[in-house]
Amino acid sequence: MSETTSAAEPAAPHRYTAALAADIEARWQDFWDADGTYEAPNPTGDLAGDPEVAARPKKFIMDMFPYPSGAGLHVGHPLGYIATDVYARYHRMTGHNVLHTLGFDAFGLPAEQYAVQTGTHPRVSTEANIDNMKAQLRRLGLGHDKRRSFATIDPDYYKWTQWIFLQIFNSWYDEDAKKARPVSELVAQFESGERAVDGGRAWSELSEAERADVLGEYRLAYASDAPVNWCPGLGTVLANEEVTADGRSERGNFPVFKSKLRQWNMRITAYADRLIDDLDALDWPEAIKLQQRNWIGRSEGARVAFQVAGRDEKITVFTTRPDTLFGATYMVLAPEHGLVDTVVPAEWPQGTKDAWTGGARTPADAVAAYRKQAQSKTDVERQTEGKDKTGVFTGAYALNPLTGEQIPVFVADYVLMGYGTGAIMAVPGQDERDWEFATVFDLPIVRTVQPPEGWEGEAYGGQGPAINSANADIDLNGMDVDEAKRTVIAHLTERGIGEGTINFRLRDWLFSRQRYWGEPFPIVYDEAGVAHPLPESMLPLELPEVEDYSPRTFEPDDADTSPETPLSRNEDWVNVELDLGDGVKRYRRETNTMPNWAGSCWYELRYLDPRNSEQLVSAEAEQYWMGPREGQPHGGVDLYVGGAEHAVLHLLYARFWSKVLFDLGHIASNEPFHKLYNQGMIQAFVYRDSRGIAVPATEVEERDGKFYYQGEPVSRVLGKMGKSLKNAVTPDEICAEYGADTLRLYEMAMGPLDVSRPWDTRAVVGQYRLLQRLWRNVIDENTGEVTVVDAEPDEATLRALHKAIDGAGQDMANLRFNTAIAKVTELNNFVTKLPEVPRSVAERMVLLVAPLAPHIAEELWRKLGHSGSVVHEAFPVADPAYLVDEAVTCVVQIKGKVKARLEVPPAISDEELEKVALADPAVVAALGGAGIRKVIVRAPKLVNIVPA
Repeated sequence: MSETTSAAEPAAPHRYTAALAADIEARWQDFWDADGTYEAPNPTGDLAGDPEVAARPKKFIMDMFPYPSGAGLHVGHPLGYIATDVYARYHRMTGHNVLHTLGFDAFGLPAEQYAVQTGTHPRVSTEANIDNMKAQLRRLGLGHDKRRSFATIDPDYYKWTQWIFLQIFNSWYDEDAKKARPVSELVAQFESGERAVDGGRAWSELSEAERADVLGEYRLAYASDAPVNWCPGLGTVLANEEVTADGRSERGNFPVFKSKLRQWNMRITAYADRLIDDLDALDWPEAIKLQQRNWIGRSEGARVAFQVAGRDEKITVFTTRPDTLFGATYMVLAPEHGLVDTVVPAEWPQGTKDAWTGGARTPADAVAAYRKQAQSKTDVERQTEGKDKTGVFTGAYALNPLTGEQIPVFVADYVLMGYGTGAIMAVPGQDERDWEFATVFDLPIVRTVQPPEGWEGEAYGGQGPAINSANADIDLNGMDVDEAKRTVIAHLTERGIGEGTINFRLRDWLFSRQRYWGEPFPIVYDEAGVAHPLPESMLPLELPEVEDYSPRTFEPDDADTSPETPLSRNEDWVNVELDLGDGVKRYRRETNTMPNWAGSCWYELRYLDPRNSEQLVSAEAEQYWMGPREGQPHGGVDLYVGGAEHAVLHLLYARFWSKVLFDLGHIASNEPFHKLYNQGMIQAFVYRDSRGIAVPATEVEERDGKFYYQGEPVSRVLGKMGKSLKNAVTPDEICAEYGADTLRLYEMAMGPLDVSRPWDTRAVVGQYRLLQRLWRNVIDENTGEVTVVDAEPDEATLRALHKAIDGAGQDMANLRFNTAIAKVTELNNFVTKLPEVPRSVAERMVLLVAPLAPHIAEELWRKLGHSGSVVHEAFPVADPAYLVDEAVTCVVQIKGKVKARLEVPPAISDEELEKVALADPAVVAALGGAGIRKVIVRAPKLVNIVPA
């Protein structure tokens, strides 16, 4: 390889080469480990004993948890890790106590699937992957406090994940106090009679199982029979957030069906208001805030009860338009609604239209057939099937509470259980979907809002005066929409058949998985099926060794199946005798495991105090690193960097757990992450042959703008980088050819951190040459001696130096690493042209580059005669006197053509600049005595003269 395209060995014995870089980097990485260079001070140790350290400001900097894949890292993975490392190094050098570390999110499906395929225990393969990833990350020179690292699969870690689950299980949300409280306080209210039990019985009269059922309606972690997303192909249920828009599993792309199963849930809906409102004080991208607000989906309206004709049951609906109630001419229940079976009569009512029955002999047959048909559709399909609405009549009627008329009750898949109550009052005059359904089934349409003159549409959902909306007790006619809403809500409330309320799109978080490789639930069941929490002394409940790691999977399209978990096959572990405080009894363990999100809901807290065996985290450590402070009213991590894809999964779940722990007094921070930054993606070209199969990118040839693999033409598109796409480049390759510092600089220089950018291995050499020039500015390549001199730098050099310090420092503080590197490059090029490099300039230039390329900076700092590490040296401070340009070049134009260039003070006024320009000999000669019609001045850089 030639030097122009690679890091091949040059002739000079002390030139900065890949081999020299490898030696320097390995030595300094060993030094950092042995010296504990990156160990963050502790509030109860270093800070308490050293007032100087305690007085420093702090920065807690985090990356999103990596999953230790067997494929290892490609160069796209370290982008965020390098960025946070530069940011952390900069803040250490600006006098901050910095906590920066990295753990591993190691439970989950990939390791389990690998275990199923190979027979290797998931822990074995996962720990091997972690070791490999640690080695790759170490080679990048990341300044992590390794004492604080852990993996979610460590029993000492998931002991506290289980402990948090128990805190949530033993809590309820007090709507009056707007916070979580211990269930014991709720029990005390039932015992004293302060809170009545539904049905009127005394608490003392209830059996243990009945009491458990009552408390289950309040607990923040509860088990229930509810509609779930069942994925036969994976053999597990999935949270809503794990199902794609087309109704398939995010992992594996299998079909997902609605099914009813008994599962653990987290009552995240109790926190919906706080999860929305507290976003305002967070320094997050607005796009992420919007995603969370939309996912939570807060809307104001009313709940209205419709009496089922001839029965005791009532159907409750939520509507954002209670003003249209007079126009409700039918009702619709979601196929999954619990009342469907209850309200269906044995026979069709007399006069039922044939189109309403679906051709079935009885209402029960019609509903059963329709439910099966709806089960195979995704929520998206159910919402977007256009005007071809489907449904069947249940055979039941309900009473419109304002008109008193009987209106038919249908089952239709365009209504979802995931919003409101799973039932709607259909107002076809004001809702397009209801209009379409009413048209198909020949149902009445009554307008309750006057459309604008000339309206030619069908349903009208806009503003206008109320019409057709009066009875003997209430008259809405003529009112605008808002007034009509207020009036009808007051009327419904007075009559006890409705009330104003707020509804949320957010559903409770499904927390069970039918997997092996996850945290076991610290729950056992007695012979009556009552759930009992394990005492803290029995934690951690460790995963047992099993021979078969796979859940039972089924044909992907077989919806009539149900889960069978790997743990359920381990009878010796499942059935146990325990003393939970009332004598030894026989219990059955929970055989589901927690989802892979559990461990990442709270890991920021464990970084603060990772070896604490007595507490989740000490109060002092949590208050110091994450507690509320000026500008951060909810507390939280100072900078959290990761991908935008976790907006409504990890980020929402972690916020929920933080709020529960805050309410219960375990932590001082109400939010986990104060500042969130989404880094972009490093992309790479994907080459595909005529079959659409990806081919190795490194073996593709370019000829005349076209691309060929083994002589055959291939297509090229820019996409993700990955092993399956055969375009992955590993950091190991780049480190071997150029060194880690070059890789760090290249990734940071590629463009703004929050923008995706294409990888180009050929361009890496540019940053390699920057480091070579930096090295040559300090070291003689032939002798290895330091070449700097003790002379004072001239004014031009000082101006170049201090501008670079000021600009690069501001850029690093604001995550603009690409422009920081541009400023360092400009300074380095300036210094390269000096006949001799002043020591003061060289030293400050080394400090300036230290956050970006720490290994070469350490080496040069040591060669310049310093004994300590550069990591904790002070970042250079710019002298304001050298930041103002001494002179600015002003262009003088006549008729748009440049006639002179003047060196003028930056602060020169328009009037003074005009005088100087008109007096310049070149300008005078160019005018040749001609008069002047106009002079346009833009001080200090432009004068434009228009002759008469």
